Amino acid sequence: MESTKNIVTTTLVLIATVLFFGLSGADIWVQSHFYNPLTHQWIVDTNNTVLKFIFYDGIKRLLIIVAVLLLFGLIAGWKRSWMKSYRRGLIIVVLSSIAVPLIVGSLKAVTNMPCPKSLDSFDGSYPHTCVWEKYNTKDCHLEKQKCWPAGHASGGFALLSLILLFHNRKNKIIAGTVAMGIGWSMGSYKMLIGDHFLSHTTITMVLAWLLILLIARGVDWMIKKNLKIIDVQ
Repeated sequence: MESTKNIVTTTLVLIATVLFFGLSGADIWVQSHFYNPLTHQWIVDTNNTVLKFIFYDGIKRLLIIVAVLLLFGLIAGWKRSWMKSYRRGLIIVVLSSIAVPLIVGSLKAVTNMPCPKSLDSFDGSYPHTCVWEKYNTKDCHLEKQKCWPAGHASGGFALLSLILLFHNRKNKIIAGTVAMGIGWSMGSYKMLIGDHFLSHTTITMVLAWLLILLIARGVDWMIKKNLKIIDVQ
């Protein structure tokens, strides 16, 4: 019952978040603080190799390495006695590390939403639209866009699954704080270079948590059915 309640609540939060940012104009207001219309430049230069390595290439590679290490650790320690109490959590973390970026990336491919730097509000050529709206006939020739939600930050927010790995409250709080810090640092960098709106990152965060809850629900279902592949006894 508790897991169902959390899934329903997170789904409602996701819907409310999409509606709020789609109807409020908050995205444009926030993003305008990161853009100089006189110089036509964003507050952070996308060509800054140091920041790009730290907040884009470097962190992305690190997350992949962590996911691979966790997978190998899960496989290597599958039958170890110390692994039993963490097996469920590790399965959820590994599956989330794969599924969250994959699903968010697939969603980006079909929503056809432009990045801030592509909008006419910031000297681009695309009009500002809500995700449920279509372009005007005169804009239909424009190239398909892939900026909603934030794919880059999804790898960081997938680490929210670490909350379900640990057993005591202190470690859960630490895991959640670290995951939020990584996810928002990745998302904020993309905002500062004009690649994403605040809504893109916020929606990715909520969606990531919803997917994690659904994965946990699926893992628990398999455990309940006594499927050997996921046996935690």
